[in-house]
Amino acid sequence: MTLLALIIGFTLSMAVSRYDLRKDYEDAEANAIGTEFVRADLLPAADAQRVRALLTSYVDLRIRDYVSRDEVELRRLREQTSRLQGQLWSAVRTPATAQPTPVAALAVSGMNDVINAQGHTHAAWRNRIPLSAWWLMAAIAIIGCALIGYGARAFRAEAYFISVLPAVLSISFFLIADIDSPRGGLIRITPDNLVDVAQSMRSSVANASRS
Repeated sequence: MTLLALIIGFTLSMAVSRYDLRKDYEDAEANAIGTEFVRADLLPAADAQRVRALLTSYVDLRIRDYVSRDEVELRRLREQTSRLQGQLWSAVRTPATAQPTPVAALAVSGMNDVINAQGHTHAAWRNRIPLSAWWLMAAIAIIGCALIGYGARAFRAEAYFISVLPAVLSISFFLIADIDSPRGGLIRITPDNLVDVAQSMRSSVANASRS
């Protein structure tokens, strides 16, 4: 039982660290998109307008990717994201190639950060607790519960005493699985920073159009 407690503790620590990493990448992705939206001013007016429009559509796709649970929709969103990333890169590469200045290089560097941030986020969401760790915990838990049950039966313990350990283990496993599941369960990563950036971008576009 001591070994099982240690394994559960280490596994919970792994799940929490992965959860924190996903939150950090969501914040980093929002910062990269917001920074590139501002750096679009470094490009010619027509190219800057195109980059801002593409980024506005891009951040909406990223928000939908965070909140969606449907696999079919997720595949479609990833395809759209990949196409839009190509358009974003082309939108900054063309003017930077025509006028290769240090100022244009900042816009190219910012777009590179936007694309890389999405890749880091996707990799972090796929990084889950290994299946072998779950099998090991389940095997030790079953053996431990069987031994406790056998001992309790030998001493004629009450039924509620026998059910305490399985209940505690079930709650622990549920908590770990919930934290480790980015799209399922009750504890999920919400794109709060991306939503704030999207609202700020729309406000900026609306103010620019009125002026």
